[in-house]
Amino acid sequence: MSAYILAQVDVTDPQQYEQYKTLSSQAIAKHGAKVLIRGGQVDVLEGDWHPTRVVLLEFPDLAAAHAFYDSAEYLLARQARAGAAVMRMIAVQGVQSI
Repeated sequence: MSAYILAQVDVTDPQQYEQYKTLSSQAIAKHGAKVLIRGGQVDVLEGDWHPTRVVLLEFPDLAAAHAFYDSAEYLLARQARAGAAVMRMIAVQGVQSI
């Protein structure tokens, strides 16, 4: 069953964040994630959630999502991101298609 990593990112240092984007892209490719959303316009429809950047990655299952997050490749990206952004990230299991 598919699983997703959903991230809300508030970039505080755009120049440094570019290094994170490069390294995270390499980790995403290595772990076979499908990028569904990466940046783009955000329109709030309800509530008080006002994210400035949203990322949604698709994985075959939760184990694959955790393997990506825990990988040495993504650890390098996370280290490069330190001080460049505030990240809120969850892994969530999808539902089985009917």
